[in-house]
Amino acid sequence: MKNRMILAALLAVMCISAGCSLKKQVPESTNTESTARPETETKDIKTEPPSVEEFPQTAEVPASEPSEETSGNGCKIVVASDIHYLARDLTDFQKGFQYSADHGDGKVMQYIWEITDAFVEEVKNERPDLVVLSGDLTYEGEKESHVEFVGKLKEIEKAGIPVIVIPGNHDINNSNAVQFVGNTSLGAENITPEEFEEIYQDFGYNEAVSRDPASLSYVYQVNDYTRAMMLDTCQYEPKNLVGGMIGDDTYDWIEEQMEEARNLGMNVIPVGHHNLLDESEVYLQDCTIEHSEQLIDQLESWDVPLFLSGHLHVQHYMRSNNDSGIYEVVTSSLSTPPCQYGILNYGDDGGFRYHTKSLDMKGWARKTGSTDKNLLNFDAFGKKFLSKVFYNQAQDEFERLDTFDGLTRNQKDQMAKVYSELNVACYAGKVVEIRDKAMAKSGYKMWEEDAYPSILSQYLEWIAADGTKDYNVLNAE
Repeated sequence: MKNRMILAALLAVMCISAGCSLKKQVPESTNTESTARPETETKDIKTEPPSVEEFPQTAEVPASEPSEETSGNGCKIVVASDIHYLARDLTDFQKGFQYSADHGDGKVMQYIWEITDAFVEEVKNERPDLVVLSGDLTYEGEKESHVEFVGKLKEIEKAGIPVIVIPGNHDINNSNAVQFVGNTSLGAENITPEEFEEIYQDFGYNEAVSRDPASLSYVYQVNDYTRAMMLDTCQYEPKNLVGGMIGDDTYDWIEEQMEEARNLGMNVIPVGHHNLLDESEVYLQDCTIEHSEQLIDQLESWDVPLFLSGHLHVQHYMRSNNDSGIYEVVTSSLSTPPCQYGILNYGDDGGFRYHTKSLDMKGWARKTGSTDKNLLNFDAFGKKFLSKVFYNQAQDEFERLDTFDGLTRNQKDQMAKVYSELNVACYAGKVVEIRDKAMAKSGYKMWEEDAYPSILSQYLEWIAADGTKDYNVLNAE
């Protein structure tokens, strides 16, 4: 356990854990290729490291009309997480912004506005009964980002589709709120919990059937048979923390809400930003809700079948016990390739079906008349971009540790490629499709034999051990 906690902390520092991001001063001279662009430019962006393999695309599942999927059989819910929207005026697209994107955790920040607009349009076409956003709505909690993002959500509600939100660890009292200017980043105005509630009052809070006096948690009535319990798992007093927890008063409120729902014969879908279960052996300290066993026991005592979360940026799911207990589905970051969201069909009897769907950025670009080659070939661009980010992470690790001093440039290149390949597939929930092939490569074997004590070697070991199934589809009917 001690080694796991050390590993989790180090990963957070390196921005592998999506819950933590660093504000970096850009070196005066870097070899990073440009991925940022002014709003008016449409140049193709080259971001591919040599011979990095692409990850498999999530299978498209055709959208259905609500009447076919929900009439008399529950509800259709679009689930998205970790959008990390940045107000357009908070960047000048220069080196500071570019470096943050290329050496970050894989968010395609240079196209966050187009990604958000495409999501809005796809939601309108999906015609769900509800849209659930499970936190990290903004890049680093900038007030301007929150206000601008709300304008996007209003477009969805104007189409007659309700949207409900909860905060993530980046959204409130975040001292890292940022604006990018020139070669560096500067501070920006953040928001308080009270301001979060005010800004998002029309996206769950004003419609709540119950509010928790101790947090920003609330209950929303989805239909006659189902309620969504939106749990504020964040810590932001007096300042925000990466990890999540739930206070005693909120546990009492949860119990009251579960009892009321049972008396009314209603299902409850709990939603939190942080994870209920230990979804990853590497993401422990700041990703799983502190003392989550209390919440697991509480929800399972009421026979709750499903918990929804985000935070990891990795598409994943697991069950508290192999053959019984509550399921948790973690929806990956909408802003990280393959830029996907979840579609949950939740039955009146508590059975459910979940699958992911990748944004059709190419279709959106064509529809809007964009001439940007990256948007018109977004699947390829996104794969290359994310591959480059993770390739850079490996190369940064080689520079950091003298463990790798005896390896040649070619050996490091092979290791960086296989690290990138497996990590990209992990984020997409698709390691199972490339696992055996990747593990047979010499680059992977070098991680096993020559990389101690690098934390990335342990990370790759977990990815390979965990990647035995497709985490994009779950049926529990």
